[in-house]
Formats: sequence, C-alpha cells, structure tokens
Amino acid sequence: MRVHAQRAGALLGGLMFPAWSMADWTLNMTPGVTGISNEIFDLHMTILWICVAIGVVVFGVMFWSIFAHRKSQGAKPANFHENTVVEILWTIIPFVILVVMAIPATATLVDMYDTKEADVDIKVTGYQWKWQYEYLDENFGYFSNLSTPMDQINNRQEKGEHYLLEVDNPLIIPVGQKIRFLVTANDVIHSWWVPAFGVKKDAIPGFINETWTRVNEPGIYRGQCTELCGRNHGFMPVVVKAVPQEEYTAWVAEQKAAAEKERELTQKDWTMAELMERGKTAYETACAACHQADGSGAPPAFPALKGSPIATGDMQAHIDIVVNGKSGTAMQAFGNQLSEVDLAAIITYERNAWGNSTGEMVTPKQIFDYKNQQ
Repeated sequence: MRVHAQRAGALLGGLMFPAWSMADWTLNMTPGVTGISNEIFDLHMTILWICVAIGVVVFGVMFWSIFAHRKSQGAKPANFHENTVVEILWTIIPFVILVVMAIPATATLVDMYDTKEADVDIKVTGYQWKWQYEYLDENFGYFSNLSTPMDQINNRQEKGEHYLLEVDNPLIIPVGQKIRFLVTANDVIHSWWVPAFGVKKDAIPGFINETWTRVNEPGIYRGQCTELCGRNHGFMPVVVKAVPQEEYTAWVAEQKAAAEKERELTQKDWTMAELMERGKTAYETACAACHQADGSGAPPAFPALKGSPIATGDMQAHIDIVVNGKSGTAMQAFGNQLSEVDLAAIITYERNAWGNSTGEMVTPKQIFDYKNQQ
C-alpha cells in the first residue's frame, strides 16, 4: 500500500507541478549566436511587452469597471449602442497597434530572407533518416548520421551528455562568412532546424528553400529535424561546427583530396576481406536503422536480409534494388547517396553476413559499370 501511495503521490506531483519534473526548462527564448537570431529574440521581446501592456490596460480597466460600477453600489449600466466615437476608437487603436508591431516584424523578415551575396553555398538534403551536405562551390559532399550508440538508445548504457544530438560528420562552416543553405529532401518532408542560428527551414521533395546564417564565434551548435518524417524521426540530429577561416580552408582541401581518393578507389582491386570490413561499417551507418544490425529487419516495412532471397539470390537483382530502390516501398535508392565503393561493399557484406555465405563479391567497378548502363 505504501508503494502504491508513493507512486500516486509522484504522479499527482508531476501533473500538478510539471516544471518540477523537467530536467531542463526555461520560460523564454534564447538570443542565439547570430545577428538574425538576436533580431528574432528582440522582436519576440518587443511583441511580448506590447502584449503585456495591452493585457494590463484591458484587464485593469475591466476589473476597475467591475469593482467601481458594481450593482451593490447602485450603478446603472450605460448604453453605448451605435456610439460612433467608441466604434471609431476601437477600430483605430488596434490598427495603430498592429502597424507598430508590423514595422519591426517586417524588417526582421526581410533580413531573414535576404540570401544574396553569400560566401559559401551548401545544399542540405533530408533523407530518412540522415542529412546530406553538398558544398556546391567546392564539388564535394557527405552524409551526416546519428552517432549515438545503440546501447544508449536501448538503455543498456548510460546516456551521454548529447544523447541523440551527436553525429559522425558535422556540417563545417567558417565563422564570419555568410552561408547560404539550399534545403530540399529526397523522400518525405523534413525540417532543418538550428535554434542557436534562428534558422528553421522545411525540406520538401521537388522544392528548394533558401535560408542563411553568419556565425561570428567558433563553436558546436546542435539542432534536429522538426518535421515528423517517419519511425526514426527522433534520430535525425543536426550538428554544425563553426571554425576559423584558416581551419575551414585546410578542412576543405582535405575533403577534396579525400573525394578524389574515393573516386580512385573505384578502380582498385578489392579483396573479399576488405569489402566485408568496409561493408560492415557502411551497412551499420546506412542500412542498420531499417534492416537492423543483425539483418533481422523490422517486417513488414523493412524485411529481413538474413536468409533473404534478395541477399542470397540473383546478384544483378540485388544490385538493382540497392542502387535504384523499390517503388511503392520504404526501400530508398542509394545509387546517388553512396559511392561505388560503399555500394559494392554493402552488397558484398549482405551476401556473406549472418550466415548468408554466398561466397560472391561485388566490386566497385561492377557498380560503376552498372550505373553507366542505365
């Protein structure tokens, strides 16, 4: 009985005083780290205080009227029916208030949508459930995936400081530069949101939305997808790392060299062991969220690959479904998402892991030739 009473008390306390049960909470917006985010905060505070002033005046007059003209004091109600002066006043005063509020709001919106004269252009594409960043001026790109260990997600390990807000490849941008983001999606609607930047833009398939930011202080800034986009919507964080210009320039040179090296790997003679090792890593990054790390899948939406006719049958059919996806299902086309090396490694891994043991391997050259034949 005592245990039940304690549980009931805890539940009642959580319902009556929900703030006490929250680990971290605040009553207001935060200013952010960019000029636009500070403009948004200032606008928010301006409108808030205007609303507070309106509330104080309206409720003050209302409560004073109720008290001063109460029936017990013999007050008689006045008749304001068709009073021209009153009707003009209650039309003009709200209009003036709205104009006063609209002026700073319009100025902030104009600044938010001014994406011209950017120093760096980055295309942001949402996928289920990861982000792709393409540096359009530098001709390279990469995917950013959740890196929180599955043991933390499954409560087998203590959760880290940035639980569900950490990725393998953060977006790198230079400080002090105007960064334009071209935001779109490959499958369903996503939303790219970094609260410290004051940036939130929907990623819609077939459309490109523009937004921008300029970060003046180096640091790591975190956000999330804020559009319900499927079963792993909560596992789609955004992490942006702002670095000094010199560090950014060196990083870009490294990425361009790595992209060129990746292209050269297509022609390399790979061994089964090399493909299996790389395939395991690539599979766990790109495929395990749906088909599970052990290949057991999550039927019916995500069928098992362990013992699957696709993974153990005709190799060309296996290549086709990984490269081109399958219409009408949740199976995406990975041909444009992954390199020829990763595609070959994943297919080889799927055909020889979890007891599938076909003994067959697919080379990057085969994938390259297959994509060119389409």
